[in-house]
Amino acid sequence: MAIFGGILIVIGIVLFFVYKDFSNKLKSIRLATASTTAELNRIASEIAGEIGSGNLREYVKVRGLIRCDRPLISELAQEPCVHYKMSVVREYEEQKRETDSDGKTVTKTVRGSETLSSNSQSVPFRLQDRTGEVMVNLDGGNIDTVTILNEFRQENSGGSISFGGFSLNVSSDFAGRRTLGYRYTESILPCDREVLVIGTAADNRDQVTLCKPIKSDKKFIISLKSEEELAKSTSNAVQGFFYGAIACSLAGIVLLVIGLVTKR
Repeated sequence: MAIFGGILIVIGIVLFFVYKDFSNKLKSIRLATASTTAELNRIASEIAGEIGSGNLREYVKVRGLIRCDRPLISELAQEPCVHYKMSVVREYEEQKRETDSDGKTVTKTVRGSETLSSNSQSVPFRLQDRTGEVMVNLDGGNIDTVTILNEFRQENSGGSISFGGFSLNVSSDFAGRRTLGYRYTESILPCDREVLVIGTAADNRDQVTLCKPIKSDKKFIISLKSEEELAKSTSNAVQGFFYGAIACSLAGIVLLVIGLVTKR
């Protein structure tokens, strides 16, 4: 019982740190100043005229359309985008020998998986609203994506596997594990979609760019949700993780105390 109590306390601590992260995210959504691309370009021009270019640093939120003249082509589904992440996972089964409660050795077939390949890429894009446009550098951002591929293919022979622009040589020998097949997943941030960008507006080379803030307590968010939807879902997550952390911690302490008392 004491062991379970300790596990629950650890889970409670983990949930608390997750709660803190979502709290910072909610604070960032509320703290950022709502702006338009024209306002940011005007402020950058005024600051450049007074003290020189390269001095704009404003934490803002801007909504607009993703525009990109030279988009990425996603690795698996071959879709145009400004960001993608993909993975190829081998699913297998193997025989494991275990000892049951009667002390007998039994053989069970269990399933498992392992990631053979994963990758993500991003390119800068133009954020266009009704007043103009600014650049967005996705490096270090918390990026919303759309899942465009989640496909399992039954393949168990050695040699090579391929999907879209992806190919990989695989071994036929997996230490007694029988390959059932491969799962291909991919998600993207597509072109020409409306997004909300929350980040630092900086003027680099006479061009206003939204990018990751220097201070870690300010989040860099690229969301497909509206500001209201994002704030609501984040607020719900904050409450859920807070109460989860409290519940796990209290239950863990109770079980830990009971376990220690019963041992005496």
